[in-house]
This record gives sequence, structure tokens and C-alpha cells, in this order.
Amino acid sequence: MTKDVIALTPRMPDPLTVLAGLLAGGPDKLVGTTGEDAVVQLCDDQGRPLVSIEAPLLVQVAGEAERLLGATAPPVPFWWTEARATTGVEEAELLAGTFAARIATLAGGSAWPPQAARSLSVVKSEGVSVAPTPAAAQPAVDALTDKVAVVIQDRPVVAMTAWLSDAFRAAADAELGLQIVTSPGATLSPAVRNSLSGWPSRWVVQDERDGYYDGLSGAVLRWQHGMFATVESADATPEDPRTPVAAAYQEVTDTGDRQLAISFRTVHPADDRLVLGGALESVWQELTGQPPAGWGTAEPANLPWSLRRLTDVAFERAPAPTWLVVVGSPDRPGLATVRVSRTKAGVEEDVTLAFGYGPGEEPPLDALPRVAEVLATRHHLQSMLVQLRKARRDLAVPPRFEGPGVPLAFVLGAEEVREMPGDRARRTPLSEPPVQLGPRSRPALYYPLPGDPSDLSGWQDFERLMRHLKGA
Repeated sequence: MTKDVIALTPRMPDPLTVLAGLLAGGPDKLVGTTGEDAVVQLCDDQGRPLVSIEAPLLVQVAGEAERLLGATAPPVPFWWTEARATTGVEEAELLAGTFAARIATLAGGSAWPPQAARSLSVVKSEGVSVAPTPAAAQPAVDALTDKVAVVIQDRPVVAMTAWLSDAFRAAADAELGLQIVTSPGATLSPAVRNSLSGWPSRWVVQDERDGYYDGLSGAVLRWQHGMFATVESADATPEDPRTPVAAAYQEVTDTGDRQLAISFRTVHPADDRLVLGGALESVWQELTGQPPAGWGTAEPANLPWSLRRLTDVAFERAPAPTWLVVVGSPDRPGLATVRVSRTKAGVEEDVTLAFGYGPGEEPPLDALPRVAEVLATRHHLQSMLVQLRKARRDLAVPPRFEGPGVPLAFVLGAEEVREMPGDRARRTPLSEPPVQLGPRSRPALYYPLPGDPSDLSGWQDFERLMRHLKGA
């Protein structure tokens, strides 16, 4: 049975509705709060949480329930109320389901998954308790060692929810890795995949044949020394420490889907009049003909696209950095993560963006020089890398091999070109010269690269270019 249960309702659950849901365990269940009172918890008689319930979230972006849950939600705006049961306690899972069922019944709408929210009856949980664990203070964390925090997720798409974001932050503050354990049918949101880059953080996939494997690399894993770690092949040597790759990871079918991936950084002068998000909006508009649909500080992205509101959130959090997720409309899958930070150079926006295309759809590659010029001339572009890769149109990350992208272009901003000594930026070892963008007196440079998804030699050209620009 799932650990997470979600009510999707057209009306906000009012206090009486929430109270009715909280009574799912009977009037003797203890109720506590955490997370600056944003999370309500049903607890055992020792005060340890059985079910953690987050404050209802108003979702004003179409397609988020379908993207993350595969569920049909009420028309936007609708309310998303999430409950998470303590792992391994059956009564806790029943409590979460009954809570969501009561919320959906009283506020209208539905509960996800449907099979977890069938009963409105009080759950008999007398004498039920949970083991004391340091992880209990973090609703998303299921196990904690001196090396990693472990999160068990049973959702079709593991998203960067507020709970999971808090778990990432808490693990980083404690200098721990975060390991996410899922069933073989789960996928990751790109927002989560981009946050799992540092060892020993990893995606752990349960597998009937190999036990566990890393969903991003395929390496077979075992629980050892307080974390999931790779195992060596029987014929491994110190000179060749081979790691077996799970058979399931290698079962790949080419569907013809592709993704256009763009990563760029802009550096703005620090100014009270600065408006953030304009660079990303320009890229989205140039490549899709429309602006982003919505954004948020976690998934689901719940707010309609607004440069002013995004800027206000980032300024309120400064000088601490701000992490954001931005999504497109359901008919054109697009997702970006944005990190806004204050540095000595000014206000930086680091953006990782991807759009998905099916077999009959052509990525708008001809628009890339124009995109680069807009960023270079209007948005203080520092650098940009564009790739094309064979990957799913819906952008979800499967626990299967997806080939690396191939570089289509690299762009160097005008200020970076100006700081290069001599003609280094213009005279490169590439066969094709760079294209000047913007005014001739202060141009940015666009370096086209071979972009055949079946040929990885483009990375050799990219590495040669990087070594040249760095003066190596």
C-alpha cells in the first residue's frame, strides 16, 4: 500500500473538514505540528508521528496532477492536500487513506491513489506505535544512518515536493547523502534527477532479478555499511573495479522521442529594479510561441507564471539562494529548474531547461541562434550549452539507460568574449568559425557543434573548444 495519499478537491478543506479527517484515528489520537506549523501530525501515545499532513496547496497550473500522479484533477484552481504515512505501519497507511477519503468526500473531488482511500471508517489503531528514530522529525525521511538519509517513495513520478525538498536540505545541512528508494515502475521528475548528482546520494530501484540498482547508472547495489552502495563483479581487480549493471536497466526501446536540453547562466547587476525570470521567459517564448505556464518553489508547480511574483520571492529570500521549478502547458512538455543566487558578480540565474518532442515532432533547432542572441543582448548571458538527446517526450526520467545528449551549440556571453586575450575566442580549433551575436563592437559568440544524436564525437569538439577557451 502506498505511503503517500493525496486529496484533490475543488474547494479548500476548511478547518471542520480537516478536523473530520484528523479524527480518522479516533478522538484519542494525539495531534501535533511541525515545519513552522505547516505540517499537522497524527501521533501515537508517545507523540511519535503516524501520519503527517501538509497544509492544503492551491494549484493554479493545469496538467500538474496528470504529470505527477497520472490522475484527473478538478479544473484549476484546485486544492492539493497531501498525507504521508509512517513507513512499515499498516494502520498508519490506513489512517492516511481514510484522512484523504474524508477530505475528498467533504470538500468534493477525489483521492489518489483511489484504492488507498476507500473507507471513511475510524481506523482501529489502539496500541499502535512507531519505533523512535531521529528521522521522525522529517516527515519524508524513512531511515537515517551516519552516512545517508533514506526516503521510500511509491509514486508514479517522484517529484520535488515540499517534503522531499526539506529532506534534501536537512541531509545537506547534516552533511549526509539522500537515497531515494522506489519500485521499478517509478520515474523521477527532472527536478529530482538534477539534485541527485553528488555521491552518496542516488536513486535506488527495487528489482526482482538483481535486488537493487542505481536508476541513473544501472549499477547493482547492496545495503552495506549504512547505505546503498555498488558491488564489484566477481572478476573485478584493483586496476579494473568492475561494477555489474542490472539487466532491467539495459532493456531499452527506441521510441523516437527526443529532448532539447538547454542550460545557461545569466549575471545581472544587483539593482532594486531588477526583474528575474525574463531570460527563461524569452527562451520559452522563442521555442514554443508561448510563455511558461506556471512555477513554484516545489512540485507541483502551483502558481501561474509571473515575473513580478517570482522576483518578489527571490528578493524576500535573499541573500539565501532560491530554487524554483517552472513548467509548460500540457501540449508542449517543458520543465526548468532555476537557482537564483547573490554573488560578488551580481545576481546570478542558473537555468536547466528541457522540452520534449515525439517521433512526428521536430525540435526548433533553427531558432537556437535567435534564442542565443536574445539572451546575449537583453539578459546578460554568461554562457549557454544546447544539447539534443534521445529521451522521453514527457521528460520523466525512467530507471533505464538513456543515452547522453550531443552538443548542438555553445554560446559565450559578450563580457566573457571581451575578457578573452587577443583573438582566442574567435580563432578556435573547430572547423566552423563562431557566429557573432549582437553589436559588432561588443559581440557574443555562438559556436555551432555537430548535433547527431547517434554520434557522440561532438563531445570531443566541445572538449577541444573548452580547453582552447581556457588557454590549456
